[in-house]
Formats: sequence, C-alpha cells, structure tokens
Amino acid sequence: MAGLASEMRSIAVTGEAAHADLVYALGDALNVCLHNLIAAGAGPHHLTSMTWECAEPVALHPGRREVDRAWREVFAGFRPPLKVRRGQGQGVRVSAQANVPLSAPPAAAVFRGYPAAELARQMSPRNQVPDMLAVFRQWTIDGAKARAGHRGLDIAYDNHRDCTLDLYRPEGVLRPPVFVFFHGGYWQAASKDQHAQVCQGMLRNGFAVANIDYPLAPETPLVRIVDYARDALNFLVREQDNLSINAGEMHISGHSAGGHLAAMMASDPQAPPLRSALLLSGIFDVAALAPIPMGPVLGLADRQVVQDLSPVHRLPCPGTRIGVSLGELESDEFKRQSAEISSKWGASAPLHLKNAHHFNLIDGLNGGPLLDLALALTGKS
Repeated sequence: MAGLASEMRSIAVTGEAAHADLVYALGDALNVCLHNLIAAGAGPHHLTSMTWECAEPVALHPGRREVDRAWREVFAGFRPPLKVRRGQGQGVRVSAQANVPLSAPPAAAVFRGYPAAELARQMSPRNQVPDMLAVFRQWTIDGAKARAGHRGLDIAYDNHRDCTLDLYRPEGVLRPPVFVFFHGGYWQAASKDQHAQVCQGMLRNGFAVANIDYPLAPETPLVRIVDYARDALNFLVREQDNLSINAGEMHISGHSAGGHLAAMMASDPQAPPLRSALLLSGIFDVAALAPIPMGPVLGLADRQVVQDLSPVHRLPCPGTRIGVSLGELESDEFKRQSAEISSKWGASAPLHLKNAHHFNLIDGLNGGPLLDLALALTGKS
C-alpha cells in the first residue's frame, strides 16, 4: 500500500451555489464540484471524502429521497464518506478530497482494443450533452406534468421501497394491451417520475403503459436489479384483473440501462411471455463496463456474472419480435453493441434517429420513426 500511496497526490475541490431550494442548490454545487474535479484530472471514482455545508443540515440529509436523487444526478453511484455540517449563508458549499494518480494509467487495451480511458469515454453518454444536470431537471418538470391527473401511480410490486410502478390507462379501452417501459440512468440514477412524458405516444394509441421504477446501484447490484425487473412483469400478470389490463399482450421497452433490462427480460424464460421488445440505446455487453470505474459500482467483479448479465450472450424467447434503435450521435461502442444484438437476435438493422443523441432519442416515442417502429412491433401500425 505504501508504494501505491507514493504514486498518488491528494487534491481538494469545492463547489458553491445559492438557491431558495437547498436541494436545488446542492445539485448546482455538486455539479460545480464535479467540473472542478475533472479539471484537476480526476473523476468521481477518485473521491475519498466530501463535506456539505448549509444553514439547515437536516434539509440535506442523504437519507432524504430528493437529496439522494440530487447526488445521483451528478455523481451516480460513486459514494465517498460524507459529512453534512452547519454553515453560514443561504447557499450550499461542497468540499471534496480526492486521490489522483501522479501518472496516467497504461494505455494497454482492456476491451476490444480500447485502453481504459477511451473505453470510459465511449461508455459515457454524458459526453454528448453540455450539461447533464439540466437534462435531468427538464425531465423532472416534463415528467411531473405528464403524471398529473393519472390515478394509477406508485403501485408497489415488491417489498423494496423503490419497487413501484405507474400505470397509465387509455380512455375507453376496457382491457388494453400493456407497454412496459424501464428508464435509464446507468442503473444508478433517474426514476419513472422523470420519464412519464415519453409514454404518451403509446397511451394515445390504446396501450396501457406500465412505467417501472427499480432499486439502484451500488446499494443493489445489477444482478439483483434484473430480478426486480422480472418481479415487475410477473406482478402485472398476477394483478392483471385488478388492474384491468391484458398482460397476455405485453410489449416491453427500455432506454440505456433500461434497454439492458428490457433485453434481459426478452431473453428470460422465467419472465412472462412478451410480444415485442424495443431496445433503445442499451448496454448489451456489460463486459465493456467491468474494466472501468463503473464496474465495481455495479457488482461486475465476477467473469461469470458479466457473461450472464450480457444480453449479447443470450437469445430472445421464441415469439418475441425485436426492434433496436439509438441516436445518430451515439458513440462507436454504443453503435457496435446495438448492431451486434440486432444481428444475433435476428432483428432488422438498428434504427438510427437522425440528429439525436443518447438522451433526446426517447422523445421519439411520442411521434415519428421511433413511435412508428414501436407500433409496428406490436402489430398496430
């Protein structure tokens, strides 16, 4: 350990922000801290400790859901030891310590010819937008508007507090078919509440939409998240009479991490039969994550676990129609993985949405070529 320590340097970074809403201010302060961390040549995985200071520490206790969400939207599942202290003024100050290598890691290939640093860049869609926090905040606003007026919200499908779903029902359809959606966020961030707006296209076309939340990493490893996804589908089948839906006509979709979950369900003989699966810019070969800092956060230390959790090493269940789509501006590795699963699963070539990046591609579920593909897979085009 002494040799390792001698090859590291300790740095300190800060971020400050003021806002009437302390949680909002925390998000801004964390975002500034992240940019300062990156400017210093470090990343979230280098953090060793962090302190938050504000006039009312209880408002920023990490056990509060909205505080946890604010953290995840900036730093995902990386969690250094944290202290919350009373400070002066109306804003929030974040200070962090990190240990950074004195020299760059070796450029040896760790996956398909990529050195670790380039692989991490390929697998980080945040590089496609100037401010990811702004994206999350707009999703929160749009999702709240879309959820308003619906009654089937926050239905528990398992005992974990994060195992809930929203069920949106089309007007005038007694037992509608079901379109299931799993949100993205690298299995570490985001929620169903921030994705209600992308469910409206299928709702307008006569489908009930089950928008699924699931427990997040690192507290829940990826292998267990997959189990919860299956639990959600089985719940819809078990409760279909009480929910007045036709779960025998079930279609599934998911975006990014949710695309991975949708693919896992479409290839899982223990999951209910699915009529179709629409996979949106998913991670289908999680071996790409194992050599980079994301791997330990997701519990990808074991080679067999990595194999089992990679849809490219599985086959879809018989009778499930498969569609794949992603943004035209995605990284080469995301494009490769979508092309590979399309080929191995006998689907048409992926639909590349023109001028779309990783995050705005899901807007296409409300109209245009992506909604057309979703409806075609269900047989309703």
